[in-house]
Amino acid sequence: MKNIIIFGAPGSGKGTYSEEIKNRYGMGHISTGDVLRAAIKNGTELGKIAQGYIDNGQLIPDQLMIDILAKQYDSIAVSGKGVIFDGFPRTIAQADALKQMLAERGHQLGMMIELIVSEDVLMERLLRRAQLEGRADDNEETIRKRFAVYHSQTEPLSKWFAAEGIRHTFDWSVCKTKEGMLEAIFKEIEKENGLGRMV
Repeated sequence: MKNIIIFGAPGSGKGTYSEEIKNRYGMGHISTGDVLRAAIKNGTELGKIAQGYIDNGQLIPDQLMIDILAKQYDSIAVSGKGVIFDGFPRTIAQADALKQMLAERGHQLGMMIELIVSEDVLMERLLRRAQLEGRADDNEETIRKRFAVYHSQTEPLSKWFAAEGIRHTFDWSVCKTKEGMLEAIFKEIEKENGLGRMV
């Protein structure tokens, strides 16, 4: 099974779809968002540093994220079933660093799954999630900062993945439902990995 990068704007469903893919194929899962939230909650030095960047709608420094990622990857990649990267990379520099980190281990990026959702829908989802989960980092002002960072620093990465020949896009407005998106994503994963129809 190839490694998979889940890519999309804040609120596009990266965590949800990562979980579905993990459960279906038994892959490893690395969520930088979960790692950072745990560090912040536990009051670690990393958490304190990360909180400052998040409060200003900024990205975590690349080298810091790569170090965290490499340790996690080494601990779960031994299964040979591939790893899902959820929320990383977010910049071209991070993508280059991830590609190098994997190459040092004799591994490849695999395939990138891009989730396309309109910004109006994303804002509605994130504000609703903030109410349900009590996420302090999900207020309208901070969400708009995160969108701005995404458009300026992360969105250009889509072309980088395309140039690598591994980008696969899935549009919510076409698929209509979560189930429709999943069906399309599973079909593409199975095609890329030479798998027969799975149940």
